[in-house]
Amino acid sequence: MSAPQSAARATEQSTVFRTIARIGYVVLGIVHIVIGVIAISFVTGGGAGKADQSGAMEQIRQSPLGVVLLWIIAIGLTALAIWQIADAFLERDPDTKKRWGYRVKYVGTAVVYIAIAWTALVYALGGRSDSSQSSQSLSAQMLATPAGVVLLVLLGVVIGAIGIAFIVRGATRAFEKRLALPAGTAAKGIVTFGVVGYIAKGIAIGVTGILFVVAALTHDPSKAGGLDAALHSLAALPFGVVILWVVGAGLVIYGLFCFARARYARM
Repeated sequence: MSAPQSAARATEQSTVFRTIARIGYVVLGIVHIVIGVIAISFVTGGGAGKADQSGAMEQIRQSPLGVVLLWIIAIGLTALAIWQIADAFLERDPDTKKRWGYRVKYVGTAVVYIAIAWTALVYALGGRSDSSQSSQSLSAQMLATPAGVVLLVLLGVVIGAIGIAFIVRGATRAFEKRLALPAGTAAKGIVTFGVVGYIAKGIAIGVTGILFVVAALTHDPSKAGGLDAALHSLAALPFGVVILWVVGAGLVIYGLFCFARARYARM
């Protein structure tokens, strides 16, 4: 095979993989929309599922062609995770601290995508998982160690910091750097969805981190229930119904933003 043919084939393969990765953003959007709808259903009284990855996968599996969609989610998010890892290796920011900061972010994001992809695969194969029970089990195992309380507090702080990072990323519109936005009103709409979606997701993640800290300080693993427990905790606050409506709607909006991201992300 000649050099031009090899280059053309490599370009073709890169395009195919890039397309699969973009599909990853679409399915990520679907997952967030389902979680957001379940969260809103808590308020309306129709919520029977859990507002986390496991609950979303269960709802998807029960839909027509649900198993096929679960396979698409698993494949798309795996491709997206590989793309993120590749970004981590290719990051060339001249500032060393920023460069490693970006690398940590890319790898961390890839881990999250792989975790969601794994959950989708489990459900596609007919299995089940429970994100809340997994969080509680992890908390119990950590509390059983000599430095368990400190470790669990640190885990909660890290998760809370991720939530704050999402809020800051939304409020400062930092996500725009990774988008090749179109001209006109479409760009304004996409940015607005991004701002609202990032802040809503940051709130949900931040509350999850707080629950881990509470579980550590009270020595009660059941307090660390993951995203579903975090959203229920929001509902228990003063004006909790309004807050949960806003966060649930924000997660739906973040899902819609992911659709736009699939089209306009710089890849």
